[in-house]
Amino acid sequence: SCSAMDHQPKFFENLSGAGKAIGVLTSGGDAQGMNAAVRAVVRMGIYVNAKVYFIYEGYQGMVDGGDNIVEVSWESVSSILQVGGTVIGSARCKPFRTREGRLQAAFNLVQRGITNLCVIGGDGSLTGANLFREEWSGLLEELAREGKIDAEAVKKYAYLNIVGMVGSIDNDFCGTDMTIGTDSALHRIIEVVDAIMTTAQRTFVLEVMGRHCGYLALVSALACGADWVFIPEYPPEEGWEDSMCVKLSENRARKKRLNIIIVAEGAIDCHNKPITSEKVKDLVVQRLGFDTRVTILGHVQRGGTPSAFDRILASRMGVEAVLALLEATPDTPACVVSLSGNQAVRLPLMECVQMTQEVQKAMDEGRFLEAVRLRGRSFENNLNTYKLLSHKKPDAELPKTNFNVAVLNVGAPAAGMNAAVRAAVRVGMTEGHKIFAVIDGFEGFARGKIKEISWGDVGGWTGQGGSILGTKRTLPAKYLEKIADQMRTNNINALMVIGGFEAYLGLLELSAAREKYDEFCVPMVMVPATVSNNVPGSDFSIGADTALNTITDTCDRIKQSASGTKRRVFIIETMGGYCGYLANMGALAAGADAAYIFEEQFDIRELQANVEHLTEKMKTSIQRGLVLRNENCNENYTTDFIYQLYSEEGKGVFDCRKNVLGHMQQGGAPSPFDRNFGTKISAKAMQWISKKLKETYRKGKVFANTDDSVCLLGMRRRNLVFQPVAELKSETDFVHRIPKEQWWLKLRPLMKILAKYKTSYDVSDSGQLEHVAMLPKEAETGAI
Repeated sequence: SCSAMDHQPKFFENLSGAGKAIGVLTSGGDAQGMNAAVRAVVRMGIYVNAKVYFIYEGYQGMVDGGDNIVEVSWESVSSILQVGGTVIGSARCKPFRTREGRLQAAFNLVQRGITNLCVIGGDGSLTGANLFREEWSGLLEELAREGKIDAEAVKKYAYLNIVGMVGSIDNDFCGTDMTIGTDSALHRIIEVVDAIMTTAQRTFVLEVMGRHCGYLALVSALACGADWVFIPEYPPEEGWEDSMCVKLSENRARKKRLNIIIVAEGAIDCHNKPITSEKVKDLVVQRLGFDTRVTILGHVQRGGTPSAFDRILASRMGVEAVLALLEATPDTPACVVSLSGNQAVRLPLMECVQMTQEVQKAMDEGRFLEAVRLRGRSFENNLNTYKLLSHKKPDAELPKTNFNVAVLNVGAPAAGMNAAVRAAVRVGMTEGHKIFAVIDGFEGFARGKIKEISWGDVGGWTGQGGSILGTKRTLPAKYLEKIADQMRTNNINALMVIGGFEAYLGLLELSAAREKYDEFCVPMVMVPATVSNNVPGSDFSIGADTALNTITDTCDRIKQSASGTKRRVFIIETMGGYCGYLANMGALAAGADAAYIFEEQFDIRELQANVEHLTEKMKTSIQRGLVLRNENCNENYTTDFIYQLYSEEGKGVFDCRKNVLGHMQQGGAPSPFDRNFGTKISAKAMQWISKKLKETYRKGKVFANTDDSVCLLGMRRRNLVFQPVAELKSETDFVHRIPKEQWWLKLRPLMKILAKYKTSYDVSDSGQLEHVAMLPKEAETGAI
């Protein structure tokens, strides 16, 4: 969690787990990222001096006991962070549904003194855990009557504490923005769609998972610009067969060679009758005669390595779960730890379960709008954005505003920029504006490289990496005269700038030039897009998630290259300018031993301590070490210096290799997160422009010269907020091009704890139990 709290920070050193035993199990369908959660629970548990036990094969192992419940050490969870599925197994368990089964499970736990359970699973698993907790004291009394345990044990182990983490690729659990595994499942789907999109002229019907929840279908449709999507929460209207066929043939007429239709496995029509992928295929073939293929993704979606987002999410949740268990009292209700925006929150387990069941009930009773609302603001936003971008209204139905809006990319390329441009163009046209694309940033603007862009021009842009419009780092100051000329010539009434720190500086320069040039007295908005994630006013920027995944994948490969050889440490340099976001979060996601960043100054003593710490670990437990270094963290302790230091000091214990990741961090196809974040944030920015244009249109012209007409749209904790760039000046370190305060620095201790360092971890923000209804569900997330 990430706020600067006013009161004294509360550190968890005061929370001791001594004398406590924690059992961790994964249950129900497996999901990528479960291992990261297991690893975090084990290491945090041991860190606070509790005993931690694996319970193999979910509830089945708890009922069977014996070798299925094993105490674990720090090393037990080495090298599992990057493994998909769950290393401790997960099984559906009939016996646990009976009281006899739960009685046996209670006996097995009491024998080992386990009274704290961390359950990672879906709503079924968590409901089972809650029932177990409610019956606990009764079960112990029954065991005592049967003479299996003594009265002393009944007293000593009187209460069972339960904390849940939701691991489910469907993202079907209310109260949490993103469940563990959802982001990775989206990665699998998008990889397949990207591959399919390069094949010949066909119509593809893709069936994705989601028996009761359309999240995966909806978000992947948004991320690949699918022509049509079927989800259980929002069945198509009567006569959808005709509308869909009209849409597909229109798209073909526009020279779009490929149609993609995404079907959730639980898709239904408005009479609650299933809509299957085969049915959709047959319809297209019969009515249109298009060559149509069905691809059912099935368990591919559950497989593969977890994404960076899932690893970080699961690691944060795991640590939070242990804190929640340490703080639990007999009166605390069972809770789930979850994510809202980029904040960890705790919610009463049963409230979430009831809310989740409400959604299903609404769908069963045909109250579909209610079902969408209950899924939360994030789901609703995804649906509205999809509807806005996928169907072009006939020109006759569009409002005509006579406003011209220019869109440009500024700074270095970032994956997801094109998705943002596409959303801006299509939303702008829907609002009735003419949209102009500027080629090559402010420099291109000055040279008159500007042209009107239409709906069809941006088709297929969401999955493209880099910047199709072209982008340059040049600032506008030296071209003010020429840019003003171009704005006058093309009658530009508003500007949308998509880019990084240069875009922010550019808007500051343009707003300062308003006194001299009336042309700049128009609404301007910036959408943050940079791999460095160093723009003030936003916790996330488009492109950073893709870069983080590149770093994580590369670290996985680099570590694997040393398997079977002697002990080895890798020194890896990441991008980011002076901003340590990529190095820090990359280290958390890849399970690194240290990350050197500019924001946390270090000296030779700290380097020495790190080397000794690693040498110690290498001697006893691990084969491979990983150290990340941000490119500008220190001008003298260069990557070469650190490499040579580790090489010299590690002689006889480990050898060293170094890698500079370089520009591969800026390339590649955008991740699902960046496609969606780019699409949603850009659509919202364009709607703001429309609102401002209406407000500032007087006597036949647009005139805007107040601070609040030049804004940056950023993700702040739980919400998307428009902030005047003038007000962000005080929050900016202009010398090092970073915000003065950065939320992710609060996660630094997390990485250190998971790498076995002693450290202080400020937990002021955690520990507040909230209620589901209160949650602002925009969390336009830390998830998408």
